[in-house]
Amino acid sequence: MTADTAHRPATPPPQRPMLALGLRLLAMAALSVMLVLVKLSGLRGTTLAEVIFWRQLLPALLVLGWLAMTGRLASLRTQRLPVHARRATMGVIGMYLNLGAVMMLPLAEATVLGFTSPIFAVILAAILLRERVGPIRWLAVVLGLAGVIVIAGPDRANMPLGGLAVGIGAAFMVALIAIQLRDLGRTEEPLTIVFWFSALSAPPLALTLLWTGVHHDLTGWLMLGGIGVTGALGQVCLTAALRYGNVSSVIVMDYSAFGWATLWGWLVFDRLPPAATWIGAPTIIAAGLVIVFREHRLSLAKPVAALPG
Repeated sequence: MTADTAHRPATPPPQRPMLALGLRLLAMAALSVMLVLVKLSGLRGTTLAEVIFWRQLLPALLVLGWLAMTGRLASLRTQRLPVHARRATMGVIGMYLNLGAVMMLPLAEATVLGFTSPIFAVILAAILLRERVGPIRWLAVVLGLAGVIVIAGPDRANMPLGGLAVGIGAAFMVALIAIQLRDLGRTEEPLTIVFWFSALSAPPLALTLLWTGVHHDLTGWLMLGGIGVTGALGQVCLTAALRYGNVSSVIVMDYSAFGWATLWGWLVFDRLPPAATWIGAPTIIAAGLVIVFREHRLSLAKPVAALPG
């Protein structure tokens, strides 16, 4: 028995699917606002490293303050610190890629590329876990990759190759991190996971400010504060949704982010996605939904028989 499994509770947390779906939708709304603020901050000259530092520091302080006021500081105790450290390392890498894509690409396109994470989850399961993947999910993988090709298109002004690579890399990291969050959620409270993610990553990120920090006016500071607050809210809701619902169910709500990205792109940046995005986005979303529902069916069928898919 490993140290991780030794501290898992005998019974998993109660499943509350409607609460999980609502939390995931709230997370998408909060994170969409965060991405708008990230893009606006980048346009004002704020560096990506500084954005990520404040995105990490403020949630740690907010969670710490809330738990102190409610007398729940003891909930931060954990016997899985190495797992939290690994999650923090991967989370910061994923955040650099994710927020980097937002700065490099139009908001809707950066969001759509994030929807390829279920596709990478299938590929990772086949390669790393030796999971049997049937023709249905492989067909969905091909369909999703075709959608990426359509969105990429020949227009390098709309979709530069560098931004495309960063966006796909971000989706790949999301697929890895989702597995870790589900595992941590079996033994840790959502606020505990968010706190250790932020607290372990903020100190090394602070060192980067020696080279990347820039002067800000009041508006710039308010934007950085907004990034931290909306990021903290989104992170708590994401983690809580995985605690109270299955990944295959709650992840469907992630596709609402495309609607938010399109709305903010139009209202804030006066830009609607081009035709290629409107064609490629439904293709990627359809591929993700096929994978999600197929994996849900497989999970239900496992006690009876293994279905190829």
